Amino acid sequence: MATWKMLSFQDSVSPIMEQLIMFHDHTMMILTMITITVLYMLTSMMFNKLNNRMLLEGQMIELIWTLMPAMMLIIIALPSLKILYLLEEMNKPMITLKAIGHQWYWSYEYSDFKKIEMDSYMKQTNSINEMEYRLLEVDNRIMLPYNMKTRILVTSFDVIHSWTIPSLGIKIDGSPGRINQGSILLMRPGLYYGQCSEICGSNHSFMPIMMESINTKSFISWIKNFN
Repeated sequence: MATWKMLSFQDSVSPIMEQLIMFHDHTMMILTMITITVLYMLTSMMFNKLNNRMLLEGQMIELIWTLMPAMMLIIIALPSLKILYLLEEMNKPMITLKAIGHQWYWSYEYSDFKKIEMDSYMKQTNSINEMEYRLLEVDNRIMLPYNMKTRILVTSFDVIHSWTIPSLGIKIDGSPGRINQGSILLMRPGLYYGQCSEICGSNHSFMPIMMESINTKSFISWIKNFN
């Protein structure tokens, strides 16, 4: 989860987030090289006394400064397109989870199991335990097994919401009358936090998302004991 003075991304827990972090580092390396080069050239032009009053054109340098940015854009665009396709990839999911946004809480349905529905409200400050996080804890967590492909369907009951968990690299808008989908593949157990990322009203900041990643045996046991 995000902490104070965190300058980097949260630790990735899905292959998609790993790809996004690698793409970010790749792009920042290129931008840093371009920035340093431009600053060096500007500094050099400001402090040297070289000039050429008779210079009218330089076709070779114009060709170079046209081709180089085009090549840089291609180098950035190719991995970006790859990640876009990975985000939309949906290959035989084993579990389907439906998230419905309300003002101001989330409700969930496990479509593959009967009568697995729950509302997830933020815990009030006076009801959280010592080791829990204020404004992030919920009364009913999402339970999902790791190393199992899951399809997430997101919609809304009233206004536009956005179902977001940064460590999974997933952000899906929930619009009334429309169902958007995404894929989840958790790689390890743990607790992962998110929040609604669309300004949806006065209590927008108080509808957190909390997901617990567990092993398959524990997940089956949770399903059997669900009330």
